Parts: sequence; structure tokens; C-alpha cells
Amino acid sequence: MRGKQAKERKAQADAVYNSAIASKLINHVMVGGKKNLAEKIVYSTMDLLKKDLKKEPLEILDVAIENVKPKLEVRPRRVGGVNYQVPVPVSDTRQLSLAIKWIVSGAKARRKKEKFYIALADELKDAYKNSGFAAKKKEDTHKMAEANKAFAHFQW
Repeated sequence: MRGKQAKERKAQADAVYNSAIASKLINHVMVGGKKNLAEKIVYSTMDLLKKDLKKEPLEILDVAIENVKPKLEVRPRRVGGVNYQVPVPVSDTRQLSLAIKWIVSGAKARRKKEKFYIALADELKDAYKNSGFAAKKKEDTHKMAEANKAFAHFQW
């Protein structure tokens, strides 16, 4: 390992739902340091989810993120002058950050002329039902790892 490894910091829970996951979602939605705007977007999304699915929005968020978390990913390893894509298990913190990142990027890609909170709610609904951009991204990651499992012995 090069240099010192960064210390893991605990995420502050958000004000409304008292959830670290909701707080991380707010931070991923935030652009240009405008946290107030990001909070309004995420809370509007949660209200829309509660109204549409008639369930607790935090429960919907947890299930959606759990459906999108990748278990394996590929990392490049250089062996004998050749780069191999080696499948490796994903740590819990990286699983969470990848899932949130994929959900937010899926909402950004989906957004046309509608408001962002609507696109984010639609992406979360799709992730809850195990479909949509983020779920497809997870499947692609797992397929790539499965295709390269012949190189798993290069993992160290």
C-alpha cells in the first residue's frame, strides 16, 4: 500500500429520516456545494415514493440500494506485461457508494424535461423492482466478473 490509508469517517445522519444512507444520497445528489437544494430534492423524492408506493420511504430506499449493490467487480492486474481483468469481491462501503452513484447517475440520464426529483423517484422505484439503469449496471458488472473468473487466481 502506498502512503497512509484514509481513516473511515462515519456519515452524519440526515435531519428528517435520521438515516446515514439518506445522508449519503443527499451528498451524491449535491452539486456545487448546494446541500440545501439537494436535501429538498431528496425529501421531495421520498414524499413522492411514499405517495406512489404507499410504503415507508426509508424502507423503499433500503431495498432499492440492496437490490443494486454489486457483490463482485473486476480490477485490472498487471501480470507479465499483460493486463488481466481479475474479479474481486466488493467491500461493504464500496457496495453502498457504487449503488448510490449508479442510482443518481441513472436518474440524471433519465431526466429529460421533468424535475430531477421525479426522475430520482422513478429510478428508485425501478431499483426497488430490480430493473432500470442501476440494476442493469449491477448485472453488467457481475457478467464481466463471471466472464473473467478464469483469471481469479491472479487475485492477491
